[in-house]
Amino acid sequence: MRLRDVSPDDVDAYVRMRCDPVMMADLGGPQPCEGMAAKVRRDAEQATADLAWFKMIVPDAATPEVVAGTVTLSSHPTDDGPIAEIGWMVLPQFQGQGLGKRAVRALLERARDENRWGVVHAFPATGNAASNGICRSVGFHFVSETDVPFAGQIFRTNHWSVDPRTDLT
Repeated sequence: MRLRDVSPDDVDAYVRMRCDPVMMADLGGPQPCEGMAAKVRRDAEQATADLAWFKMIVPDAATPEVVAGTVTLSSHPTDDGPIAEIGWMVLPQFQGQGLGKRAVRALLERARDENRWGVVHAFPATGNAASNGICRSVGFHFVSETDVPFAGQIFRTNHWSVDPRTDLT
């Protein structure tokens, strides 16, 4: 498995993840496909400028055109100040193979090695057993259940945090 920056050519992968009702079940349903090219372009620009890490999960270096999902790490404002948040999506045909866990761990190890981002937060839906399992297995600490806004809706999530400098397992 390797991670690479998102590029403007990744619109199809974004559509397969973000416009799919199954993939987006915990996030309020599919997003409109019409906005994906602009979303990919913005994410690629932020990745190129190193403002955020938007990574595509490539399961096999021998077939770099095959993408299994995404893992991202970025900062965003909250009522309590900016926080670093990590999130990931793995396409159904690649789920259950450990790719999400390896991708999350790789990005957190990079954050540790570059001494960047500080404490990192994750907010998987309370019912998303696989993502909550990744948080537990990588070294996140459970903070609380909390409501989080996303795409104009409020979702019940588990709030996890990890300090990559000290907590990775």
